[in-house]
Amino acid sequence: MKPSEGRNRVVIEEVSPMIDGGARPVCRIVGDVIHMTAAIFADGHDHLAARLNYRHASERKWRSVPMVFVNNDLWEGSFRVDRLGEWIFTLEAWIDHFDTWASDLRKRLAAQPIPAQNGQNASAVAQDIPLALRSGALLIRAASKRASGADARKLEKFAASIEALAREEHPHYEDPLTDEIVSLTARYPDLTLATRYEKELPVRVDRERARFSAWYELFPRSASTVPGKHGTFADVELQVPEIAAMGFDVLYLPPIHPIGHAYRKGPNNATVAREGDLGSPWAIGDAAIFAQDPAGSRAKDDDGGHKSIHPQLGTFADFDRLVASAAAHQMEIALDIAFQCSPDHPWVTKHPDWFVIRPDGSIQYAENPPKKYQDIYPLNFESSDWRSLWSELYSIFEFWIKRGVKIFRVDNPHTKALPFWDWCLGELHEKYPDAIFLAEAFTRPHVMYALARRGFTQSYTYFTWRTTKPELVDYLEEITRPPVSDFFKPNFWPNTPDILHKSLQDGGRPAFMQRLILAATLTANYGVYGPAYELGENAPAKPAPGKTESEEYLDSEKYEIRQRDRNASGSLVPLITKLNAIRRANPALQSNESLQFHETDNPSLICYSKTTPKCENTILVAVNLDPFQEQAGWVHLVGSEIGIAEDQQFAVEDLLTGAKYSWHGFTNFVALKPETQPAHILRIVRDGA
Repeated sequence: MKPSEGRNRVVIEEVSPMIDGGARPVCRIVGDVIHMTAAIFADGHDHLAARLNYRHASERKWRSVPMVFVNNDLWEGSFRVDRLGEWIFTLEAWIDHFDTWASDLRKRLAAQPIPAQNGQNASAVAQDIPLALRSGALLIRAASKRASGADARKLEKFAASIEALAREEHPHYEDPLTDEIVSLTARYPDLTLATRYEKELPVRVDRERARFSAWYELFPRSASTVPGKHGTFADVELQVPEIAAMGFDVLYLPPIHPIGHAYRKGPNNATVAREGDLGSPWAIGDAAIFAQDPAGSRAKDDDGGHKSIHPQLGTFADFDRLVASAAAHQMEIALDIAFQCSPDHPWVTKHPDWFVIRPDGSIQYAENPPKKYQDIYPLNFESSDWRSLWSELYSIFEFWIKRGVKIFRVDNPHTKALPFWDWCLGELHEKYPDAIFLAEAFTRPHVMYALARRGFTQSYTYFTWRTTKPELVDYLEEITRPPVSDFFKPNFWPNTPDILHKSLQDGGRPAFMQRLILAATLTANYGVYGPAYELGENAPAKPAPGKTESEEYLDSEKYEIRQRDRNASGSLVPLITKLNAIRRANPALQSNESLQFHETDNPSLICYSKTTPKCENTILVAVNLDPFQEQAGWVHLVGSEIGIAEDQQFAVEDLLTGAKYSWHGFTNFVALKPETQPAHILRIVRDGA
């Protein structure tokens, strides 16, 4: 250790928030205040000072704010992020010799005897004070040399006055320090021996839609109103006003690319397709279909792959109109990015080394024994040509971003190499900081979280399989609290084209209402696959051999056109519309940080709240988790979390029904009927609200 380093006496530890030891960014939203803490200490009894240094990655000059001592060596500081992109922060701490001196001086002054009572000893006690004053003058004069202009002159003048005071003999000294001088001296600290934290910690700042969004999934090929006719982008465009009126702000389309013919799947995942069967949109690529180069439906450097549009959906001009129409209705189009290929994808012949070659020379198709997916070839991320593969995959994102798409749902990212996502998403976030990436990764927790730490903005979750109160409470407390919440933003989906949970199969319409309310209020990001959800479709496919249950839909839209009227009798469109309106009108529901569960004496009732920082807007939600029977019980509120006193009388308004109730204190009664009122969404009515 160099001698100069040996004099850095301050230690900085336990800095938070920090992800992967500072290797990956903490995630926040534009406008957020980042609160950070650290353990800062040194030997002895000297006073310390610390500051938080921060800047946007594009800036050269650091901004700084003082840190505040809390207790037991814990310090805290905060700063606001006001721009998209990467930010950096670090800490600096030092021995504050001036503050130590000022504190000691005041102790000396307080210990002076009163001359009238004991004049004989006054000079003896006071004799150390002139020397202390001279020491302080040196510190203040040193600060004046670090200052400039009027500040430097003011500090120099005060140093001289302190020296003059030290030359005088006084039986009793008054405190010469003023708040102005203390503050001014602190503004120019001596950082010669300051300890700078060894890491500069990154923060990724996303736009508001990364934190708060409502997604609606729709298959474009099912969008036509003509029975049996293949839908188009123009047909989807006609539905945009209706979907926007339901309150959704993201319209997500499954893959829109050409579909391969080789090993094409038939209805209900049949291994042999009939004449006219459409196949799965996730079996991407058909070079032959572009032999005649259909005008306007492929990129110049693409011949039927991920930069092409299925000709039956329309052209790029049609797609661009759909993107513009969505924007005009305050929605965005999200595209599915599935890095896999059909056997007819042009990469199969152009880049066979991007796939796994079996001993017989054939390409390995996807399988999860005993299941086989002969219509899909997975990519080989151990290919010797991995650099070219990575570059091409990156270019697919960039291609669609340049066409106005800034939101992507990424299919099965956990089956692609994590180093690839580290690089690819890092590059994309740097160049397109407003892009949003949703990870469809129903996988092990470590892998799911690893994807989030590597740049995925949002993630699908285990919500679908969390149905009991203990399961929901445990899971939500895990994902909405640090350290997980510092990098992981959940997106709750009660159904997807791949997942029809048994709770929906068995519970019917009440279960659909219950799960919808939970998804929309437990987290700020949620989505539904429609119109299957509005219509309560819950017929499962036949279980696979050896299985007793299936989570696949019967007559799945993944393999055939399914045209429905989302406004048919019994549709959940009115409930969905009301829920989305409630979410937009209540800021408490637009983030996850304040989620608080409240005890109930009935295991079939779950109660939770969300509130804004000063409790201006507080929402209480009580849900009946039993889709078959009425459930009632007592709710025991954590009053401190929602700004309610123990004996306080307060009003609540049910935002679902408009009914108002008078509640009292921490314990209140609820009764919920699954068919007609499966939940309360209660707004606490404050004075003046």
